[in-house]
Amino acid sequence: MSTERVRGIQIHRPIIYGNSAVLLTANERATVAADHTHRWTLGVRSAASVEGRAEQVGGAEDMSYFIKRVTFKLHDTYPNPNRVVDKPPFEVTESGWGEFSVQIQITFIPEAQEKPVRLNHYIRIHQWHLPEPFWDPDSGLPKPAAPTPLPQQDSVHAWQYDEIVFTDPPQAFFDILRQHPPIPLPKIRRKGVPPNIANPQSIASISRGIPEFTQAMEREEAERLDQAKKTLTEQLIKYKQMMDEKQKEVDKFKAGLAV
Repeated sequence: MSTERVRGIQIHRPIIYGNSAVLLTANERATVAADHTHRWTLGVRSAASVEGRAEQVGGAEDMSYFIKRVTFKLHDTYPNPNRVVDKPPFEVTESGWGEFSVQIQITFIPEAQEKPVRLNHYIRIHQWHLPEPFWDPDSGLPKPAAPTPLPQQDSVHAWQYDEIVFTDPPQAFFDILRQHPPIPLPKIRRKGVPPNIANPQSIASISRGIPEFTQAMEREEAERLDQAKKTLTEQLIKYKQMMDEKQKEVDKFKAGLAV
């Protein structure tokens, strides 16, 4: 395989990773463990949604042209917790009663000559409400208020948008990517808001319909990141000033002791 790379090129592929969950029906509960309450699907999908499939988040594309396999590390209480999926859809469906953290490893096709990408996701099966206000208006930092579960009414969707960036890709892989351009995201929102910890309102509205990722969402996320950077910079300046004042007090106290 040729190792020649296309220098000065960055090419990305938008993905989403996360899970959807629904309450088990009476018939389903008869076929699973007695304490299981929900059925959930964990996966890695393309960011664009399928036209006409209103119940699914993302997944409009077959990403096997650049993804070789996805490995999901579930909780150790599940049989065979390391689930390897080597063909699309790159998903695992299970039942359970609790929420827990999983590890996701994406392995690319050999032509990519790239190391696997590792992601973390916390499986959500409950709808949550964040007490208001979530942000401390003085410090600009999150308040330590714990979210509380809401009565289950419909499906829960917890998906995170990300972009896999390939820098200076090998020529053969670059050709493959060019042959499979990603489906563009819708320009405007037609469905719900994808929940994201950086956007507290989206978490509070996690039960309001099935979310969809859009170009507008990307811009909004960039704006939130810019605002977060601005807030962080302001806080750093504030704390630097406080430290300078404290240092002056310490220096004054030391000077008094030396007299």
